[in-house]
Amino acid sequence: MNAGIKVFAPATIANLAVGYDILGLALESPGDEIIAKISNDFTGVRISNIRNDGGKLPKAAQKNTASVAGQAVLDHLNITDIGIELEIIKKMPIGSGLGSSAASAVGGAFAVNEILKSPLTKAELLPFCVQGEYIADGSYHADNVAPSLLGGIILVKNGENLIHQRLPTPEGLFITIIHPDIEILTKNARSIIKSSISLNSHIDQSFNLAGFVSSLYQSNFDLMRQCLNDIIIEPQRAHLIPKFEEVKAAALKNNAIGCSISGAGPSIFALSENSFDAENIAYAMKEVFKNVKIESTVIVSRVNPEGAYRF
Repeated sequence: MNAGIKVFAPATIANLAVGYDILGLALESPGDEIIAKISNDFTGVRISNIRNDGGKLPKAAQKNTASVAGQAVLDHLNITDIGIELEIIKKMPIGSGLGSSAASAVGGAFAVNEILKSPLTKAELLPFCVQGEYIADGSYHADNVAPSLLGGIILVKNGENLIHQRLPTPEGLFITIIHPDIEILTKNARSIIKSSISLNSHIDQSFNLAGFVSSLYQSNFDLMRQCLNDIIIEPQRAHLIPKFEEVKAAALKNNAIGCSISGAGPSIFALSENSFDAENIAYAMKEVFKNVKIESTVIVSRVNPEGAYRF
């Protein structure tokens, strides 16, 4: 066994309230670490060990997002004569709404590319990360994997021809995330979403999305406050998270720009324009869950501009 390498892939917030399946941002932490080593004992990508998953994640190469994404990189490069062993160190909760499966997929593809001395650019790795993510929730979408891989706030168009565009991050933007100690699987959260909406809802949400993107380019937090409101997906999922409405109200009372569900939940995120507000929001959100005896973890982060990286 040769000496290996270690990479990090960050957690993400998908949807950002107004961009279901098309917007996401990368957090500074938490994330997944992956150790990759070349082996002469087999060919292809295998999982040797998974830490901190409580035995929930599959080690079978064809069922784990990290190994599927890593194998997709090997297949693309037509490399069939080496073996790569991956060890996954989970440093984020599973089923949290923070892109756990996406971080593993990104980490797997990125680690394989790094140990091969980077024949592909980060952007070229994106389709293979999406292949890995598909194993987790049965959907080809890049709103988690794109920011985890590339960093920043990313707008994506899903499908066979992935399109991604990095959006500006306003100076001073902070994210507060609270993760209550409950689990919601993405597959289950997606299954309750209605396939049709009213024309009025489409018009209103289109304005919210356009206004939010415009606010990023202008660093206009006043406009962002007016637009960061999900009138389509959030109302359908809010009941899955105990005390969601109270948590949201507490965040907004403490000067949050906006507050909504992170990805499929149960994590809830709030945006703010300085660290003072971000910390006050964190305390207020946690108090809501504390009062009903639900354990929770709070994270305050800036937008991670780098995405996946090698240690």
